[in-house]
Amino acid sequence: MKILLFTFYYKPDLCAGSFRTTALVEQLKHLPNVEIEIVTTMPNRYASFESAASKFEQTDNVTIHRIELPSHNSGMLDQIKSFRAYFKAARKLVSGKSYDLVVSTSSRLFTAFLGAFVAKQKQIPLYLDIRDIFVDTIKDVLNPKLAMLAKPILHLVENYTFSKAKHINLVSEGFKPYFAPRFKQPTYSYFTNGIDNEFINVSSEAQCINSIDAQHKKITVLYAGNIGEGQGLHSVLPALANNAGDKYQFKIIGDGGRKKQLEQACIGIDNISLLPPVKRAELVGEYLNADVLFLHLNDYPAFKKVLPSKIFEYAAMGKPILAGVQGYSAQFINEQVENAKVFYPNDGKQAALALQSLDLIATNRDGFIRKFARENIMQNMAQSIFDISGTR
Repeated sequence: MKILLFTFYYKPDLCAGSFRTTALVEQLKHLPNVEIEIVTTMPNRYASFESAASKFEQTDNVTIHRIELPSHNSGMLDQIKSFRAYFKAARKLVSGKSYDLVVSTSSRLFTAFLGAFVAKQKQIPLYLDIRDIFVDTIKDVLNPKLAMLAKPILHLVENYTFSKAKHINLVSEGFKPYFAPRFKQPTYSYFTNGIDNEFINVSSEAQCINSIDAQHKKITVLYAGNIGEGQGLHSVLPALANNAGDKYQFKIIGDGGRKKQLEQACIGIDNISLLPPVKRAELVGEYLNADVLFLHLNDYPAFKKVLPSKIFEYAAMGKPILAGVQGYSAQFINEQVENAKVFYPNDGKQAALALQSLDLIATNRDGFIRKFARENIMQNMAQSIFDISGTR
């Protein structure tokens, strides 16, 4: 069986989509009589982070094509240009080739659309792994006038894409009320994000400060990841840092479309430091050195449905967690993650109170780790892909 896999991000790129797809391929390649051809891009998630990668790789039964994109930042126009370049080059790469199944993993709708387009051309099944609801999100993060103009076109693209799928995996069960009534033909699964081995292997080393130490040292609160409109750090971090006071030092590692706005918002606030992205091996060390791990999603209705991958790697570290989330994410954390406090997004005062109420101790989350180990989740997902391919 030959699988064609479309993913905009793949190792060594630094983002949730890359980590998820890399783990999935690691499981797919062990299935019997499987060949995998991956069409992705050269590392491009952050303009400030470069990592070497080859345009073509062939290892055993896995072939990787990486497409060069025009230089870009994180603006909407730049993203459109990048997806257009990827779409055009990907179609050319697969033209005239035969496959048994198309798998497309997508947060932004257009990688899924590419998979649907190619699957229809080649008359083969389509398996979609959906990590976000693009049409639902875009109305919140885009200029209202632009969103109104784009909405009819995006709905057409969405209907075309999901109506072509044989199976759709949703990374969050919070997406189910959106998809199930609209697209009744595909079958559905809910393989979430999970915890990668590099976090599982060091979780036992994670040490938190104890209550005595807390009286004598600054408490480091760490956020590591994308700094965009979706995360909304510029809307909450200055107020959180000011309300929490000098006892807390906020360390932000990452890059993204709102990095400059965040820098402007933090001018004059001494207990916030902003640092560039780091490689994953270094990131583990940063987690180990932090006292509290922080995540935040902006106050948009679409984000009530999501389940951020960051929750899983944070939880594996055994550290206290401060989360500005609502909806399904808040429910998941409250039910599944011990020693984690949730506050309403963008409320810096409530965030500071939640931070101060955390127990600054190491928390054993072995049960959570067993339940959400990425290797196990991706093993089951790989099997579901294999099963779909056999039902043409």
